Amino acid sequence: MKTIVFFNNKGGVGKTTLTYHLAHMLARQGHRVLAADLDPQANLTSAFLDEDALESIWEPPPGRNSVLSAVYPILTGEGDIAVPDPLEIPVDIDVPEPVSVTDRLWLLAGDLGLSRFEDRLSDAWPRGYEGDVAALRATTAFHRLVTAVATSVRADVALVDVGPNLGAINRSALLAADYIIVPLAADLFSLQGLRNLGPAVRAWRLQWTRIREHSVASPMINFDLPTGAMHPAGYVVLQHAVRLDRPVKAYDVWLSRIPGTYSEHVLGEQHAALLKAGDDPNCLATLRNYRSLMPYAQEARKPMFDLKPADGAIGGHQKLVQICYGEFEALAKQVTDRCNVRQDDDL
Repeated sequence: MKTIVFFNNKGGVGKTTLTYHLAHMLARQGHRVLAADLDPQANLTSAFLDEDALESIWEPPPGRNSVLSAVYPILTGEGDIAVPDPLEIPVDIDVPEPVSVTDRLWLLAGDLGLSRFEDRLSDAWPRGYEGDVAALRATTAFHRLVTAVATSVRADVALVDVGPNLGAINRSALLAADYIIVPLAADLFSLQGLRNLGPAVRAWRLQWTRIREHSVASPMINFDLPTGAMHPAGYVVLQHAVRLDRPVKAYDVWLSRIPGTYSEHVLGEQHAALLKAGDDPNCLATLRNYRSLMPYAQEARKPMFDLKPADGAIGGHQKLVQICYGEFEALAKQVTDRCNVRQDDDL
């Protein structure tokens, strides 16, 4: 099973939209998919579920079958001691039941209350250098949670949506990542996001390597410590304007600067400076602006590429629906190839 985190510290680039549609497309292609919402804004969860379903998951606090209910024992700190009694069952994650969305697609629901976990994780990270067992349980909670839920549904791949920031929640969430895909818009803000994101991820990877090396041999660590691989798998440019099937000139200026910025700040290399996004092997796709398809999709609670005339997608919209399907189909193939996602032949 591979875990892919979609991450950019710049908000509004279409990260949740990308995760949602890829989850549906990968399931359509025969993969068993877990969509995990580790964003305290819970936008991915609200894309999948209506208000009645959300209320049943979120009420009463800390809710049930959500990320918050899973980490709530750690959040409350019950039994939080550095050297627990070996006869005591340590306080740990409470693995929830994922929500079955469609055939081969499940959701690990997010929760707005997850933001309360930020301070707990901020405090836990430096204590990991000391081998503090409770701190390491907190720091690795997301990794172990996603792994446990994905295993319970025998998922081939987990797609993880996170918030647009460089905070402690995302730092711990990225420990679950085998691969990181960066959604981008063709603008100055996304370029600046890359300049912030790349060094932060490299620093987190190095820090976790040191924490893990110091702690992995401890007999008190009787739970999985992730490798913290966080391999950069590439980027996807979303919502570019199209005229005659080519980006308009203003966007093309920013598109031309993305390969060099990604190469330098995310990969720590320099050789892609003269490439265009369409020629850059790190560019998994450039997806157009699907205009009014998104409101129809949100109303119908389905992917844009599944819209029918009964959903309001009539006339020229049906052509755009077909284009959308083809682009996400190609992107899903790129993602599975780049991230070594394989179907379980025994299923």
